[in-house]
Amino acid sequence: MKIGDWLKPGLQIKRWFLIGLIGIGLLVISLSYYVNLLGISHNGVPNILLGLFGGFLIIYALKSGISSLLTVCYFQNSMQGKLDRTKINKLFYDKRILVKGPKIVVIGGGTGLSVLLRGLKLFTSNITAIVTVADDGGGSGKLREDLGMLPPGDIRNCILALAEMEPTMEQLLQYRFEEGSLKGQSFGNLLIASMNGISNNFEEAIKKISEVLAVTGNVYPVTLEDITLYAKLKNGTIVEGESNIPEKSIQEDSPIERIFIKPQQPKALKEAMEAIQQADVVVLGPGSLYTSIIPNLLINDIRESLVKTGAKKVYIPNVMTQPGETTNYSVLMHLEAILDHCQKVSIDHIIINQGTIPKEVKEKYLSEGAELIQPSSEELAEIRGLGIDIMEADLVDIKKDYVRHDAIKLSKMIVEVVLQNKLPRHGNKLRDFIYFKQLKKKINKT
Repeated sequence: MKIGDWLKPGLQIKRWFLIGLIGIGLLVISLSYYVNLLGISHNGVPNILLGLFGGFLIIYALKSGISSLLTVCYFQNSMQGKLDRTKINKLFYDKRILVKGPKIVVIGGGTGLSVLLRGLKLFTSNITAIVTVADDGGGSGKLREDLGMLPPGDIRNCILALAEMEPTMEQLLQYRFEEGSLKGQSFGNLLIASMNGISNNFEEAIKKISEVLAVTGNVYPVTLEDITLYAKLKNGTIVEGESNIPEKSIQEDSPIERIFIKPQQPKALKEAMEAIQQADVVVLGPGSLYTSIIPNLLINDIRESLVKTGAKKVYIPNVMTQPGETTNYSVLMHLEAILDHCQKVSIDHIIINQGTIPKEVKEKYLSEGAELIQPSSEELAEIRGLGIDIMEADLVDIKKDYVRHDAIKLSKMIVEVVLQNKLPRHGNKLRDFIYFKQLKKKINKT
């Protein structure tokens, strides 16, 4: 091994070894005074204190060194026994940077939220996902109806997005039964339902599963109360149930005018409110405007937390419109819907896609009643007039003809909000300087 390699930052074992040697040296010097073997002058330093300090350094070095070695074992096990020193050093070094990362809260639900979380965990481990519990369709709706529990689907996707696990385990948890009475139900939903059955409440069940799956950050349901989502269409029709709203809007050929929930004032989860208060950045979306994002904001506790927090608030509209929900919507219309439902909540930044999609994918979406959201220069000027900073980039990511946000690009832009506003507060200018330098380096390398 070269001297240069030995000095590279990594597992910190070298650091603890050196501290241990210093401790042993101090202890020997202290003891030598009493046995008069070395005859070293101590310039009046009390030898007993010198020896105690040396002993403390030895114990501290042993404890920290063992912790680092256990980390090596963890990474070796997670890499299926293939011990790659360079890779482990990088993973361990990255882990230390992530722990110091910005506190980011993401509010929403659906696929868009889980996609974003997979990108964010590359830049920070201080992530909190606050997830809607208004879902009443599919497998989640069935469990909600049969067992009287909160819908697990969106929460399951967020947990899997933030979890550290083997691909086979993720496939297992996402597996959907194809036959029998469990047809359409996912194994992950059943796992959450089982954990809910042996826990005191749904919140405790999610915490236990998060611990088992080594989740980065936290996943919280927005409330533990059973809420129902309603929509008033522009023709006056009232629609009950999250899964019925887009379908009824299409059937009545009438767009959504407003949504509301019952009970009207459910109590938000305490941990969710605290996370918003302590956040550096709060992100709304991406996700379904009326059925994933706004339902969370209708809860008074969440809305008040957003008003009081010092965090920068970022809104991310979807790349495509959604039939029956945001048909023919522009970016400005998305933004206005949020501000109309939550008039006291301000938005500091909006992240807009400026990329395009292939013709065949565009035609597929058009046949389903959806289209790419492309803001005009006049629309962007109106948004800026609201005092909102616009961040634009090509954020399109297409997999199996499905259009999604590019999770890594999107996450980098959110972290740029941190850098732009110098949000982490370490209470020390030097520590802030070092941290921002490390964060910029990570953005450039990822």
